[in-house]
Amino acid sequence: MTDANAQGTAAHTQPTSDESGRTVPNRPAATTRRYEAPDADCVRGSEYSEILALETEQRKRAAEHRRKRGHARPEQERSHGERHGHGKGHGHRLDDDSGLAHIRRDLAESVATRADSLTEILMAIHAHPETAYEEYFASRTLVDAVREAYPNLRIEYPAFGLDTAFKVELTSADYDPATHRTIAILSEYDALPGIGHGCGHNVIAVSGLGAFLALADALATGPEAFSGRVLYYGTPAEESDAGKELMARAGAFEQVDAAIMVHPYFMDVADQAWLGRRECRVTYTGVSAHASSHPFMGRNALDAANLAYQGLGLLRQQIPGSDRIHAIIDHGGDAPNLIPASASLHINIRSKYAPTLRALSRRVEEVLRGAALMAGVSAEVTWDSSPMTMPVRTNRPLLKRWVSAQRSVGRHPYPPGTVSDTLAASTDFGNVSLRVPGIHPLIQIAPEGTGMHTVEFAHCADTPAAVDAALDAAFGLASVALDFLVDDELADAVRADFEASGGAVDVEGYFSGM
Repeated sequence: MTDANAQGTAAHTQPTSDESGRTVPNRPAATTRRYEAPDADCVRGSEYSEILALETEQRKRAAEHRRKRGHARPEQERSHGERHGHGKGHGHRLDDDSGLAHIRRDLAESVATRADSLTEILMAIHAHPETAYEEYFASRTLVDAVREAYPNLRIEYPAFGLDTAFKVELTSADYDPATHRTIAILSEYDALPGIGHGCGHNVIAVSGLGAFLALADALATGPEAFSGRVLYYGTPAEESDAGKELMARAGAFEQVDAAIMVHPYFMDVADQAWLGRRECRVTYTGVSAHASSHPFMGRNALDAANLAYQGLGLLRQQIPGSDRIHAIIDHGGDAPNLIPASASLHINIRSKYAPTLRALSRRVEEVLRGAALMAGVSAEVTWDSSPMTMPVRTNRPLLKRWVSAQRSVGRHPYPPGTVSDTLAASTDFGNVSLRVPGIHPLIQIAPEGTGMHTVEFAHCADTPAAVDAALDAAFGLASVALDFLVDDELADAVRADFEASGGAVDVEGYFSGM
């Protein structure tokens, strides 16, 4: 056999000893061939990345053309000090006609005044990355910041049965749950194993904290600023265990009228697709037998796993391009001379809409059952050993207020659809957005094209750009919350849009009887 990429080596052995000191006989030398991988750029899919970048750039140009026909793009090139009140002015255009300009100015000045302390917290959480349910430093840091500013606020920590979740409650003096609204502002702060804050959750943490404190400052300055209730939630374990779903099942979003948060990204985008995700595990059980002398006596569980893996691959032809099926065979037997009696797969599936996620779940289970039938083995299929995440349903009236607030600080989020659905990921905020109206916009901290869940993105999460994004987002979230609490017409539009999109969904029972 001749192969230009193969490198043959002979493994020469020397006599060895076992644990008892006895000499182990020499074994014949093994021959090993190593085949080098193709060019790294090909492995990383550079051609696809280039096409997707070109597609995004074309959509951006189209969005900018539409914008120029309507109004001029606000100035974006400003220093950090000018943007956040340390230079000339406070960096916010507040010339609206809603009568709320002075309160927005208070929100802007609060964020600017607290910029240094918020920056310290952002950097500290980045320097102490903690994975799911281990976020003791991050959650304590955020709770301590609230306690230091407002020691009399009602704080629950831990909350909702989770050690690293918390709840803080801010109410106006005249708050009446029968007539006034409640909005929840969410912070995330879990990191990724081995990468740290490669998803920028330290930025999310500070944006939520800054927004909440700005609203508390506004109410302290003028009790007439708004009537209603603001909840500030610390939400752990977004990355791996859908912590918000566990909080929801513990009642976190009952008597909540809207929920808002923001996520860092490689560009400012008002919205993009966020896929629902389910986890599935299947274990095939067959009959072991000698693979040479009596293979006919066995039932091969690995055959079923292989058939299932191939079937899932063929199923991809029948699903939309934005949907995903990814799987591994995590057990395939114990020795090659034994017919495997047990084999298993670990599968993730994703889809853009809740009904299609449910339909895809059915199709996947049919493939898994069919593989068992073909191999003559039994199958045990388990769904959602970690809670599922649902697709995000974006509330358009709330999103418009976010875009308006971001324009006032010199940002101009691109419209939904600018980023290809091919680049979609998943978030447990989807579980919240199907229970109450919500938004989950994206704000730039990294150069365009930087992938989330990478070391490169983690490096961007403690830069001046990340600080600017966190402070701009804090003002944006506070401004949206203010609008929702004081503007009855907006609140009606938010509710109408939510109901028109399907209304509240029984997320916990959505896949029952599938």
